[in-house]
Formats: sequence, structure tokens, C-alpha cells
Amino acid sequence: MHDTVENRQAIIDACIEMNATGLNQGTAGNISLRCGDGMLVTPSGIAYDQMKPEDIVYVSANGEYGQNQVPSSEWRFHLASYQTRPEANAVVHNHAINATCISILNRPIPAIHYMVAVAGGYDIPVVDYATYGTQELSDLVTGGLKDRAAILLRHHGMIATGESLAKAMWLANEVEALSKMYLNLLQVTDTPPLLSHEQIDTVLEKIKGYGLREKP
Repeated sequence: MHDTVENRQAIIDACIEMNATGLNQGTAGNISLRCGDGMLVTPSGIAYDQMKPEDIVYVSANGEYGQNQVPSSEWRFHLASYQTRPEANAVVHNHAINATCISILNRPIPAIHYMVAVAGGYDIPVVDYATYGTQELSDLVTGGLKDRAAILLRHHGMIATGESLAKAMWLANEVEALSKMYLNLLQVTDTPPLLSHEQIDTVLEKIKGYGLREKP
């Protein structure tokens, strides 16, 4: 990805979309795009509808950024996400209500539906709690994303990655939909029926290349 006005604006548009669709509230979420060896990431504390392309912050691979700019407090785990998942070009973080509720329960989303496989495995895991913006949280994210494209952050929210911003947003929406399904099931039973590992293995093979198809 390149540092262009269009890419900076795409981040802003995606942030506004997150709030409009209920995936996020206020400025709690943050979004980034891989840019060379570093990334473009949302600034700290600026309302999405007031952001301008020049407000988006470039952060280098070493965590360096301009003196007069303040990146999202979560820039560390965004950078860690790119280092952990080389195929990812976008990272979406939000506090979606249902996903956050599941994270508070400290439950991975199990194989209640075959779409769990879109995150890359048999479940969507929860990483342990650490204070936002810390290296400790970044280290936990690194561990969680080693074999999943999306994870929950305990008592916090979710992270979804993708080859493009549109695909990361698509995955974030899928995680929230699965979270809502799981919460509904937990009102009926604490042990809902699950698909087997063999059934998910079949889906994982079939699902390669599945997902949002972007028109050129």
C-alpha cells in the first residue's frame, strides 16, 4: 500500500462506516493500512467525522511518527499485527457490542457455525486482558494472531485483519454476527452443539479464496 490521499481517506470512510453500522461507538475503534515497512493509522481522539486525510498518522516499522502527530493509542498492536501476519494489509479494531460481551465472558467463539472458519481455525480465540496501548497487550495480540485472522481481546473488543481494508471490515462484521449468534445460544444452553474438527477442516479447505470479492 502507498501513502496516498485516497488511502488516508479510505481509513476515515471505514471508521465512519464502523459507527454507522453499529460496529463501534465514538472514537473507541481504530483502523490502519500497511504502508511500505510501516503503516497509516487513525489519530488519537479525533472524531471520525472531523478527520481529514492529513490527520492520519504514518508510523514507521520502528514505531516512529511525526512530532506534531499522535497516533491511536493502540498503534503498537496494529504494527504487531502486520509483523505477525505478512499477508495482512489492513487491521480493524473496534468495540462491537456482541463481540465485546463474548470477550468479557472470556469465551472463544466455538464452531457454532461454519463461518467460524473465516478466521482461519476451529474457533475465534480470546487473548488475555492487558491495559490498552501497552506493549503487554501488543504481545498478547501477536500470540493470538499467529494462527487466526481475527481475535477477541478480553474485556476490550475485537481485531480483524485482511488483505485489503474492505476484507478486514467484512471479517469484522462476520465476527460480530457470530458473536451475536453465540450470545443468543447461551441464553438457551451453556453447551450449544458444535461442528466437529473434521467438519471445520472440510470448510477450511473449501473456504480458501472465499469471502468478499472486490471488483477491480
